[in-house]
Parts: sequence; structure tokens; C-alpha cells
Amino acid sequence: MVSTTGNERRGLWAVALAGVLLMGCGSDDDAQQQSSEASSPPPKKAQVMEMAKRDISLDKSYPAMLRSDNEVTVVARVSGTLEERHFDPGQQVEKGESLYTIEPETYQATVRQREADLQSAQADAELARTNAARYERLLKQNSVSVQQRDQAQADLKVARASVAQAQASLDSARIDLDYTDVEAPVAGMISLSEVNLGNLVNDGTELATITPLNPLEVRFQLPQEEAFELRRQRQQQQGKEAITAELQIPALPGQTLTGRVEFLGSRVSESTSTVQANAFFDNPDGMFMPGQFVRIELEGLKRFDVFAVPEIAVTQGLMGPQVYVLNEEDKVRTQTVQLGDTAGPWMIIMDGIKAGDRVIVSDPGNISAGASIDPQPFDGDAEALSGAEKGEAASGSQTEKKGASNGDGQANEEGGA
Repeated sequence: MVSTTGNERRGLWAVALAGVLLMGCGSDDDAQQQSSEASSPPPKKAQVMEMAKRDISLDKSYPAMLRSDNEVTVVARVSGTLEERHFDPGQQVEKGESLYTIEPETYQATVRQREADLQSAQADAELARTNAARYERLLKQNSVSVQQRDQAQADLKVARASVAQAQASLDSARIDLDYTDVEAPVAGMISLSEVNLGNLVNDGTELATITPLNPLEVRFQLPQEEAFELRRQRQQQQGKEAITAELQIPALPGQTLTGRVEFLGSRVSESTSTVQANAFFDNPDGMFMPGQFVRIELEGLKRFDVFAVPEIAVTQGLMGPQVYVLNEEDKVRTQTVQLGDTAGPWMIIMDGIKAGDRVIVSDPGNISAGASIDPQPFDGDAEALSGAEKGEAASGSQTEKKGASNGDGQANEEGGA
């Protein structure tokens, strides 16, 4: 039988007590850990987009004013009394259509006189030709001198010059006679007449204005960066997927015209840092008129090989614009980015993210750095996502207003009690 001393018994009791205490502490730690795990919220579901470069269509619009590049002012080319008007103000006239008649009788008489002058000159020239031929024969017979033969030939040349002069005078008279019938130089809508019938008009008197309404021209200004991108895209596409322009008038919602960009300037304005461009639009019904303020939206304009996220995914952080990115453990971290153009519901990212990054594209207002996320696939419909988020925001705002109203009512009720 083994006997134990008092010291040994005390040591055994201390060891036993320490074991009990350790077991008690372990149980408390396990309980706290289990309690902490039970109280932590589950990972929040959020749509996640894996970044890859893509081509993005841009929505760019510019203010402009409609104009008619071929508008002309009809002027009188001869002097005389304005005898007839062959149109109604405001009507559509065609090119070559007769508009006015300016006292043609005087010019008809001038034409007849010039015709008579031409006939007289032609008779003189025929006589001179006969004389020159006769003197040439007589010279060979030694019947006339060389001087006489030379004089006959000189008379023939003078007679021929007189014929040419008479012909030119006749042509000029006929032109003036044609100008007595004032014709439309272009097709378009004609204005009110500037001169009443019976008045005397002179060469250069303004009679009316004709404004072609089909096609219409629009000139607008592009920021130099956008003009550079437009020029580069036009060169790359070489006519494929042509960039078109859509004309919209704020005063006429729903009324649009589709046209084509014809010109892009080759220099930047020093005063505005913009580049001039123009577009033409077919306007067969004449609904749109020069002088109207419009907006030009370019369709088919793109940014190639860029990163883009739904606009709603971008928030404002302390360091500037930022997005939420998931790490390998599906934990949230913030990433500062440099923004580019806005393309509808998309925002182009110029710097700050790389291919393969997983960006959260939904509900950024309820997400914070370090939170756990249950990533859900993003279907690519940024417009629908933006609309849904706006709807949720509006619904939350209505709920807050309703809650505030109920709270005020309860407070008033308690106050009344």
C-alpha cells in the first residue's frame, strides 16, 4: 500500500482543480463562438459582373438649329414694270417654275432690232467677201495693185467682226428678254412677295425668298475629344455600320428625322475648343422648318475595347468614384476608379479595374467594405437593373414617409392624452 504525503495530496488537488477550470473556460469559449456564429447575418445576395473588355454604344446628343443650306433670294435681272405674279405666297415651287413677268415688250423690240443689225452686218460681210475674191483674181491679171487687194481683204475682216459684234448684241438682248420671265432657281417654299405688282423694279431688286425644305441641314459643335473619337471610328469602319444622326425637336415630342453626318471639321475652334460638323435630313413632308432649335443624337457611335459597368454600380467614396469588388473569399473591398463617358445605363471605366475583377452591380447602398456576399450572376441588362433600383429607392422613400406620418400621429395622440 502506497502512502502519500500531505504535499503530494495537495498537488493532486491542484491539478484536478486546474483541469476543471480549463474545462469550464473551454466550454465558455465554445459557447461564445457558437453564439457569435448564430448572431452573424448570412451573406447578402448581390449581382456580380466579371470584368472583360467590350464595345459600348454611346448616346451623344448636341444642341443645334435647323437651316436650309440652299436658301436663295430671287432678284430682278432687268429693269421694268412688274406686270404679273404666278404663285401664291407660301406655296411649294419647283425649280424653273415661272414666278414673275417684268415688262417683256420692250426687250422683245430690242431683240428684233438686234436681229436686223445682224442681218445687215451679214450682208456687208458677204459683199466684202465677194470683193476680196474678185480683187484676188484681178491681181493675178495685173489689173489691180497689191494695195487694192490688201484693202479688200481688210474690209472683209472688218465686216466679219461686225457680224460677230451684232451676234453678241443679239445674244445679250435675248438673255435680257429671258430675264423678263423670272424663274425659280431652286425648289422650295416661297415667301411673301417683296414688291407689289405695278411697281418699277431694277436689276438687283429683291422679289422673294425660296427656302428648300428637303433636305434640311443642321450644323452642330462637338467637343474636340468626341470629334477625335468620331473621326477615328469613321476611318476604322470605312462605311460599315454608318454613323447616323437622329433629329429631335423639344417642342414636338415624338417627331424625329433620321439623317446622315456629311461633314466633320478639320480644325478646333480656339474660342470654344469644339469641332464643327453637319448632317442632312430628308424632310419630304416639310414638317420641320429652318430656324427651329433641335437636338442631334448620333447613333452608331461606339467606344471600342473598354471596361464598363452599370451606372448604378458606381458610388462616391472619400477618394472619388469607386466600385465594390469581391476578393477570393467573396468579401467586399472598395476600388477607386477613373470614369469615362456615360453610355445610357452604362458607365465606362478608364482606370482602376482589370480583366477578371468581380464588380458588384446591384444594391450598392446596403453594402460596406468587409461584408460577405453571396454572388449572383448578372444577366447584362443594365437598363432593367437601373430601373429596378430606382423603383426600390422610390418604394423605400414612400415607406419612410408613411412611417414618419404614423410616428407623428402617435406622438400627437400621446400628447393629447
